[in-house]
Amino acid sequence: MDLPKIAGKAPLPVELEKGKRYAWCTCGLSSNQPLCDGSHKGTDFAPKVFVAEESKTAYLCTCKKTENPGFCDGSHKAL
Repeated sequence: MDLPKIAGKAPLPVELEKGKRYAWCTCGLSSNQPLCDGSHKGTDFAPKVFVAEESKTAYLCTCKKTENPGFCDGSHKAL
């Protein structure tokens, strides 16, 4: 499998709404970072879909190196 493109070196804040589905970009190609816009089509990548457990501001990963897919874990600091 190919490695994802590093879309950024800092997380982006996203206002999550409880119960709403989100599709986090895993390929790094989306122009709607950190969320999927379908740019992965034709690759081995697929978005990580999740449902927000609560309404809050979440910091979503753009470096694609997180060990907690979707959410920033500080992995960008090692880039």
